[in-house]
Order: sequence, then structure tokens, then C-alpha cells
Amino acid sequence: MVNLTIDGRKLQAEQGQTILEVARDNGIDIPTLCYNEGVEPYGACRLCLVEISKNGHTRLVTSCLYPIEEGLVINTASERVMANRKMLMELLLARCSGVKVIEDLARKMGVEKPSFKPEYLEKNECILCGLCVRACREVVGTSAISLVNRGVNREVAAPFLETAPDCIGCGSCVFICPTKCIKMEDKGDIRTIHNWKVDFKLKKCKVCGNYFAPEKQLEYIRKKSNLPEDFFDTCPNCK
Repeated sequence: MVNLTIDGRKLQAEQGQTILEVARDNGIDIPTLCYNEGVEPYGACRLCLVEISKNGHTRLVTSCLYPIEEGLVINTASERVMANRKMLMELLLARCSGVKVIEDLARKMGVEKPSFKPEYLEKNECILCGLCVRACREVVGTSAISLVNRGVNREVAAPFLETAPDCIGCGSCVFICPTKCIKMEDKGDIRTIHNWKVDFKLKKCKVCGNYFAPEKQLEYIRKKSNLPEDFFDTCPNCK
């Protein structure tokens, strides 16, 4: 076990855990937008910054990426931490003005509005956290989308900004997105994911007649799991 101190509390944790994991295990709140325990941490939003003390020196680190160490002293809400989080929140607000989850988190941190001039505020909905990309690659295993371009042109997109040929229509990117900026629609027997410009025919249950999942997604799962060809003829509710 590793001995460490978070906000004055002496704790023990498993070797290999990150500061964020230990904090959450012990009910210590650290804000995040790009963290999900289902995928590898990426440290994109930087909101989980904490201040660590080690060998007489202090510095800021992203708690979702930093592994705990013996004797580490961590402050999750020092004046330096809060000042940096507020600055990050202002930048996110400036990029995504009008996005409710951003506005709510900013208000919780005491930031009512960004200090930038109105002409510098943008109406993006994506914070470029990469959760959708990581879920597609690590959970689904298809890598249908990725982060492309650099600087102000950075965005999540399908290859060559065209339709996403490897997308199976599972919607994992939609469900994991913290700002809900990926738009998916089921209409009749068709599922559309607008951001990736893809349409999928939905499978109809042989028992209840309801459409329940894209045929491409079910075939992908069937082959990957070596299931019988008729395994998905009925929906989960009718099995």
C-alpha cells in the first residue's frame, strides 16, 4: 500500500492508482470533463489539476494522469489550483458559450462569464476532450473517428472529413460525450449519426417487431463474439 495525504487526510491506496482515483475512492471531489473510468485517461480538459508537494517543491499536475507515490502530499483546492481552474473554465466558456454543462460547472467554480470581449466568444459545442475517440478505439475497437488538424482547426472527424466507413452506429460516442454535441437520431428503421455523416439500417425484432440496433453493429458483435447467425433475430427484451 502507498501512504499519501490529500487535503490534510492521511490515506492509503493501491500502487498504480492515480491521484484522481484515490480522491474519488475517498469522497474528495475533483472536477473533470474528459475523464471516464471506461477509457484511458487523457488529461485534455485539465480541470482536474491539483497541487503536489514532493522533496520540498510544489507543482501542478493533472490528477487523472499522475500516479500516486509514497509520501506524496496533495492539495486539491489551493489558491493556485483554484486560480488555474477558473482560468481554464473561462477558456472553455469562451470556446463553448451557451453549452449548459460548461456553464453549470463554471458557475459552480464561481465563474459567471468569461472575461474576454464578446467578439472573442465562440459557439462550439465540442471541447476536444477526445472521449468519443477513445471510446470508439478502446471500447468498441473500430477507430472510426479521430482528432484531426492542429491549433484552432482541431476537431473530431472521420477520415478525410468524409463519412466514417468504419463506424458501426453503436452510439458510444454519443453517450460518452460530456457536452452532448454528437447528434444521433433513430427514425423509422434508420439510425443517423449526423456528425459522422452515416446512416444505418436498424434490425427488426422477429418477436415484438421493434427496431432495436443497427444491423452493422449487431453483425460486428456477432462475428467478434463468434455467436450464431440468428442470435440477434430477437431483441434483448424478447430473448
